[in-house]
Amino acid sequence: MNKLLIVILVLAAAPYFTRLGASSLWDSNEAFYAETPREMIESGDYINPSFNYQPRFNKPPLCYWIVALFYKIFGTSEAIERLTIALAAMIMIATAFALGREIFSVQAGLLAAIGLAIAPRFLMFSRRIMIDVYLAMFMSVALLFFVLAENRPQKRRLYLALMYASVGLGIITKGPVAAVLPALSFVIYLAINHRLRAWREMMMPAGLLIIAAIVLPWYVAVYTEHGWNYIETFILKDNLSRFTQPVWGPRRSLFFYIPVLLGDMFPWSLFLLPFIWQAARGKINKDKRWALLLIWVAVIVIFYSLSRNKEDLYILPIYPAVAALVGGLLARFIASNQLAAVQWTAVTIGAAIALAGTGVFYLFGHSSEPYGFDGAIAIGSIAIIGGLVTVVAATIKQRFAAVIASALALVVLNWIFVLWTLPGFERFKPVRPFSQIIASRAAVDSLVGYYKIASPSMVFYLRRQVFEYYKQEELQQALVSGKEVYCLIAAEDYETIRQSLPVPTYILASYPLFQVKLKSILNKIEPPRLMLISNKGGAEIAQ
Repeated sequence: MNKLLIVILVLAAAPYFTRLGASSLWDSNEAFYAETPREMIESGDYINPSFNYQPRFNKPPLCYWIVALFYKIFGTSEAIERLTIALAAMIMIATAFALGREIFSVQAGLLAAIGLAIAPRFLMFSRRIMIDVYLAMFMSVALLFFVLAENRPQKRRLYLALMYASVGLGIITKGPVAAVLPALSFVIYLAINHRLRAWREMMMPAGLLIIAAIVLPWYVAVYTEHGWNYIETFILKDNLSRFTQPVWGPRRSLFFYIPVLLGDMFPWSLFLLPFIWQAARGKINKDKRWALLLIWVAVIVIFYSLSRNKEDLYILPIYPAVAALVGGLLARFIASNQLAAVQWTAVTIGAAIALAGTGVFYLFGHSSEPYGFDGAIAIGSIAIIGGLVTVVAATIKQRFAAVIASALALVVLNWIFVLWTLPGFERFKPVRPFSQIIASRAAVDSLVGYYKIASPSMVFYLRRQVFEYYKQEELQQALVSGKEVYCLIAAEDYETIRQSLPVPTYILASYPLFQVKLKSILNKIEPPRLMLISNKGGAEIAQ
């Protein structure tokens, strides 16, 4: 049985490394974490991060350093920067296995690793470089080392030292939250178990020295060069203000993270509900080491739920813990015929997979339609078949078959998505082809950039500074500057301002953009378009 689980785990992990360079950068976060390390190498300055050749001190530099190291060894490309984040995802999956093994059993660890690896959203997060995956990795590893220190007292000092090193690496990745949340979780766990005095055995002085040795050198270097300015901006504005002020994104409800958790680790995240039910009834193993995992999940979810700004990626550090809890429950489910709640959760998961497949088949299954996707019919068909097999197996109490059927369905779906769907999605991501057109035409002193539609990946593809205009007057001034101008602009905005532009402009290329609105998809409304315009004459190049 475990050999089969190992095979499934290998199959589930492989898509994380398959065709990493087949798709262009995702504008928004990925562009920043791909380009800043490239600029570090170009400038030779590894202390002062920059993006678009301007200072970027809103995050500590460890993420940039990791990618820069891989660039130096393997070359600069989308595949190489994504390789670093895929490796971080593997460490998180391995952490899920280790937590499940330490607290439950080897089989529970394998099921935990599979549950995290097959989650489609986690796969997507781990194929585009995101700083939150690194933070989640270091925090999860810190949790694991705390568990190991608790379970193996003969090596307690070693594991605690590694725990503090993980905390330090988390801090130099994204900030103090990497220390605050683990400390709060561990204190609550010790207090609940009437072991607060054990806190004295946590090697605090040595731990603080380890953290300081990792964190302080960069901060001292920044202070020496710039004073407190950037440090204060990062800690007060980019950390505290995100928690206390609603200025960093859309307002979200107190319960925002409940559907996020169930959705990001779908489908096996649904098994967390019967685990909590079983735990409340005292049906889980009596030593209650698993309580630490529940505390970890609760502390992180509650902390970010109280924040005035909420992003789904913030709770990534809970995923290995959730996977371990689910792995422990499924191991018991496979071995026992008494967990009716788990059985019917498996039925629900199978039905949900089949329903999702039906939705994909209906909405995206026709390549001739505006929102058709390559592989949508295959994805829909596999999901329907796999979901129905899971339902039948769970209904007739073929417990292991139900678990395997749902896992294999997601493995196949992820493979189709990576090999077929994701590369086909490039027709909705025009920045790379636009940049190729600009590179073939623009002079060294040309003005290049975008208007009202953030496309920061242009910097990575063009290896030059780009403008970011959000006011019509800025674009007008550029057009009469006497220089060639190449500007990305939404078709709707272009039609609005075209007549008021001071000089003739030309459309060099136009591509569709994917707009995720159910109404637009159901009504087959043509997607919006992004255009490349210029004040330099020329016929349209691409559509």
